[in-house]
Amino acid sequence: MFNLFFLKGGLSVVDGFFCDGVSVGLKPNSELDVAYIRSDSLCEVEALFTTNNFQAAPIKHFLNYSKNFKSDFLLINSKNANALTGKKGVEDIEKIFQSLSKKLKVTNPIMSSTGVIGYRLDCDKIISSFDKFNFKAKNSNNAAKAIMTTDTYEKECAIKVELDDGSFFHVAAIAKGAGMINPAMATMLCFVLTDANIPKEDMRELLLEANEDSFNAISVDGDTSTNDTVLLLSNAKSKVYNKTAFKMALKQLLKHLAFEILKDGEGASKVVAFEIKNAKNIDEAKKASKALSNSLLVKTALFGEDPNWGRIASTIGASGVACDEESLIIKYDDLLIYSKEFPMLDKTREKEAIKIMQKDSFKISCDLGVGKSCYTSYGCDLSYEYIKINADYRT
Repeated sequence: MFNLFFLKGGLSVVDGFFCDGVSVGLKPNSELDVAYIRSDSLCEVEALFTTNNFQAAPIKHFLNYSKNFKSDFLLINSKNANALTGKKGVEDIEKIFQSLSKKLKVTNPIMSSTGVIGYRLDCDKIISSFDKFNFKAKNSNNAAKAIMTTDTYEKECAIKVELDDGSFFHVAAIAKGAGMINPAMATMLCFVLTDANIPKEDMRELLLEANEDSFNAISVDGDTSTNDTVLLLSNAKSKVYNKTAFKMALKQLLKHLAFEILKDGEGASKVVAFEIKNAKNIDEAKKASKALSNSLLVKTALFGEDPNWGRIASTIGASGVACDEESLIIKYDDLLIYSKEFPMLDKTREKEAIKIMQKDSFKISCDLGVGKSCYTSYGCDLSYEYIKINADYRT
């Protein structure tokens, strides 16, 4: 048995790690824009990356390392994605790390970037951060703020895992993301640290599993970024590990951060669960559920608080999964919205449906009645503010 305790302090609670964020002028008004994460010993590394074919330069740089390499340093910049910058984009990273090595001894440093696509990094500004950083700081909040782009607040979480014998380890993470969220393998940027003595072979298995029901289950706008990254670093400082406990902690950690991203979705006012029940198989359950969470017509109906179940049914039918209007049942929370016996919303049920849609969060459940597989994805509404933010993104 074990117990999980949510702690304040984010990354700072994990033994042997240091972090901070500074401003170098990539963002206006002296906002924090470059962050580092450092371990005082070498870490095992595991990562999940975007399935976008135009992977950004930081991902290409990471993949140039040998398999099972270890690292002790991570550098993150916002405002510039360093994507579609060709070989020069990777060379810029190498130039930055050459300068870093003159200030600090590092092994196989990793870089991650987020922001506008198509522009090379301002290497001089990023290099200037090395004179500003306190490399012995434990300031998770500053690091979380520095990696933000259109986020309205920082996202960090920490969990202490205590085993029955009193031994314990920590798992903590920071993340950023509010737009361009349609995870396919990973999502936005998320950096997970642990002092658990987790075997290398468990890291990818557990990261994939936790990611599938958290980041891979959310959508803000249906777009998959060039830079999506979930990175797990383990320095094994605690010398403690329990696979079941670690798996539970990692799942809770990533799910918490995934919901924080949805709540902070660009212009979003509500978070909605899209539950598919009794689909033909799990792949079709996922396909139908994610079609709903990505549908622009569904999202705009959520924003308008219009219980137009026709958009729900139409999206499921267009997704290509096995379905039948004779067996389809749609509910908003526990309220019946559509079935063969009740295809029309009467005034009473329509009023109740609107009340549900006015809540900050609720569930849309669709029983396909053609099998036994279920899946739930999560999305948010699409508002005028989303258009405003992304119409002016570069300015």
